[in-house]
Amino acid sequence: MTLELFKDAGRVGPEVQVLGEGAVVLRGLALEDEAALLKDLRDVVLAAGFRRMVTPGGHQMSVAMTNCGALGWVTDRTGYRYQGIDPDSGRAWPVMPESFLRLADRAARVAGYEGFVPDACLINQYEVGAKMSLHQDKNERDFGQPIVSVSLGIGAVFLFGGMERSDVQQRVALQHGDVVVWGGESRLRFHGVLALKEAEHVRLGRRRINLTFRKAE
Repeated sequence: MTLELFKDAGRVGPEVQVLGEGAVVLRGLALEDEAALLKDLRDVVLAAGFRRMVTPGGHQMSVAMTNCGALGWVTDRTGYRYQGIDPDSGRAWPVMPESFLRLADRAARVAGYEGFVPDACLINQYEVGAKMSLHQDKNERDFGQPIVSVSLGIGAVFLFGGMERSDVQQRVALQHGDVVVWGGESRLRFHGVLALKEAEHVRLGRRRINLTFRKAE
């Protein structure tokens, strides 16, 4: 993917920031669906509440998480994995809302990825001071499918690195409604989020919600 993809004459769409081959930020793409996304988010969280999971090394994560879709990403002392059952309730994860699926499909298509149908949406809740250390998304079976990541609530600084943890990272300011999509040659690049600074959003208060869509199976 290159800048040429987004230079079609007369094309109407979001402001696009290219992060690398196969990776873009789509500025404000989620804003037109804000009302539906937030309503459906509330319903998902009522069915499967946020919880702070424990890593295989025994560390409790600073970010609270839940999931929706056929599969959910979980971590505990036994490892990182996807599973169809919420370990807290013993029930299936909530069905992925149509508003979520529409946004994931639209973002993927704008970024040049056709036919993306996620079966997992990891929902992260960052409060002030919470962060996500550098990592790769590599528990999925097919690395040919992109990652679609939606920012809601207060702003954050997204770190987008290279194929090695030690590679230099870009620092990308993300605001409410921004969507990051990465795949292709960038699919396994390291990424993370710096600790959130004090702020407040009119709809979501002192927190950031991140919807991360994946094709796990």
